[in-house]
Amino acid sequence: MGLRYGTGPEVLRDVSFTLPPGSFHFMTGASGAGKSSLLKLMYLALRPSRGLITLFGRDMARLTRADLPELRRQIGVVFQDFSLLDHLSALDNVALPLRMSGAGEAEVVEHCTEILRWVGLGNHLNALPSTLSGGQQQRVAIARSVINRPRLLLADEPTGNVDDGIGMRLLYLFEEMHKLGATVVIATHNEALIRRFNHPRLHLENGRLHVMPAQSAHWA
Repeated sequence: MGLRYGTGPEVLRDVSFTLPPGSFHFMTGASGAGKSSLLKLMYLALRPSRGLITLFGRDMARLTRADLPELRRQIGVVFQDFSLLDHLSALDNVALPLRMSGAGEAEVVEHCTEILRWVGLGNHLNALPSTLSGGQQQRVAIARSVINRPRLLLADEPTGNVDDGIGMRLLYLFEEMHKLGATVVIATHNEALIRRFNHPRLHLENGRLHVMPAQSAHWA
């Protein structure tokens, strides 16, 4: 699989890998290595310039535009822009996936309150995004990404704007989703977290992907 933007050079070249269902991988690489681009391909926000993507047993090249919403509901995603809705409270932002799936309101409030408490925002349930710090907004986005127990969970630097204690707590949350059966991919530069959790990594360098087992030596 390859990806280029416009007529420029390929930012991803000959990338080929398989994520076993229920696996957990870190994604590493220098800034500009293509981590965010690869995550967007996995989220179906981009299509490859060449090659194929198969997701949940379905060939992405054969999907129609009408197929995409159903597939995306099975994917939890946290990108660095957070994509929170400014006019909704923290709880209502987190509740969006549950409400779209038709969950009852009592269930929505209970589950969203619980997850926001877990990420340290139990006192900010009714806060609008504009009143929250960048790290707090990031935690709201993470809570929203996991609330619906997605089959695939993708996160781009999810601990980049929080302190080490909160970062560890968030990684334990991703670990819990993994134990519940989600396939997890987390792009990060945080080597301390990578060493602590010791999962295999997808390492991008010069547009190419290297799949490294957990016990391998760490990349510089």
